[in-house]
Amino acid sequence: MSEKYNKQYINGVWRDGSSKQVYDSVNPYNNEVIARIRLANRDDIDEAYEAARVAQKAWAKSSADERKEVLRSAAGLLMERKEEMIGLMVKESGSSVVKAGSEFMVAVGSILSAIDYVDSMFAPHVFPSPIPGKENHVYRYPVGVIGTINAFNFPLYMALRVVAPAVAAGDAVVLKPDSQTFITGGPIIADIFEQAGLPKGVVNVIAYDVAEVGDYMIEHPVPRIMSFTGSTGVGRHIAELCGKHLKRTSLELGGNNAFVVLEDADLDQAVNAAIFSKFMNSGQVCVCTNRFFVHRSLYETFIERFVERAKQVPYGDPTDPKVVIGPLINERQIQKVLNIAQEAKQDGARLVLEGKRLGNVVTPFVFADVDPKSRLAKTEIFGPIATIIPFDTEEEALAMANDTEYGLSGAVFSRDLDKGTAFACAVESGMTHVNDTTINMDMNAPFGGEKSSGIGHYGGEIGFEEFTTCKWVSVQKEARVFPF
Repeated sequence: MSEKYNKQYINGVWRDGSSKQVYDSVNPYNNEVIARIRLANRDDIDEAYEAARVAQKAWAKSSADERKEVLRSAAGLLMERKEEMIGLMVKESGSSVVKAGSEFMVAVGSILSAIDYVDSMFAPHVFPSPIPGKENHVYRYPVGVIGTINAFNFPLYMALRVVAPAVAAGDAVVLKPDSQTFITGGPIIADIFEQAGLPKGVVNVIAYDVAEVGDYMIEHPVPRIMSFTGSTGVGRHIAELCGKHLKRTSLELGGNNAFVVLEDADLDQAVNAAIFSKFMNSGQVCVCTNRFFVHRSLYETFIERFVERAKQVPYGDPTDPKVVIGPLINERQIQKVLNIAQEAKQDGARLVLEGKRLGNVVTPFVFADVDPKSRLAKTEIFGPIATIIPFDTEEEALAMANDTEYGLSGAVFSRDLDKGTAFACAVESGMTHVNDTTINMDMNAPFGGEKSSGIGHYGGEIGFEEFTTCKWVSVQKEARVFPF
């Protein structure tokens, strides 16, 4: 691992932060210190934003070919380092090899997808007007400087789904990864784009302690958009601050995702998808399933098969390619998961598989007959606890699925694709998948939530437009007759 990967990257310079505080990045499986990071302070944030402001003015004048060349080069450089990147993600975040590999490919896909939208910044959309002789043009422009704050669970992908479209649009970025996954969420991306020829200052990477700098990164006058991935509570706070300063936000927040098994479902396929939906990345995925709703005619069989499969999910050291469930990210999250499980037992939920703590790994818990109003059914767990609830009618299932403040992802299983699609459309979420897992990422699809799960989207044309602004220019080609 490069020595510069514990550094801030500001205006093309790799250096320590100016704070007196040092953060130890640790391997969540064995608590080994991976890197010591000298954190940034407000002066560093000022410098990063000023560098981005200046660099963006120049980068906005770059040609379509220049932007495409940088993006293609970055994607190629990243692909050359695939095994190294996967190894670092496993080491730094505790990801399984399968999860790290999947994240790597969608991260590369984010860069390649951004190339497809570069040309839209250079050609106006033209449409007619009802006014005789008038032609309407809509031009797209870069919005300016974007500040982005990301979570620990998909650090490489979360960073690139902002950086890649920003580079394509002609924006500049100040990137603040989660300190727990600082290396794969920040410096690696800066290094790749530096080698790809991106001018200095267009991408900057910082790490800081919120207790020291407060909301300075969010309230700073330079960024015009704040992108955030994390908890709903923090997202609300960021949205409030941005509203006060009339900044745009792009927020991907919490989820309490529903997986619905209708009476006519293919039960084997439903169980296969359910296991993946719950235990991918040890349940530390915003779009993983929190609540399984199963028709009563299939209920006990589903539980039996799900528990049998859950017992067989490999757990332990994530460097073992066979392991699916690795460590939770930190001690606080371990205690949260164990406390939720203990409370569920006390509340009378039927425990059909009891998990256990082994070092920093928590093995699967499965609860049945769960009260849909209980804390277990209302909380975003972010851990390997499955909650199974019966229903009798589709109307009841839909009502329970929607009875949550969140609306991120969902899944429904039915052999009748029209019925499944209609049900999916009625779920109050930004994404719902028919006969598939709740965990889906497609670079051409808009990824985002409803209700308390966020504002805005990442991915595809809609996601690209999040980081642009538009201007209407009308051209009157013949003399217009005015009413007075």
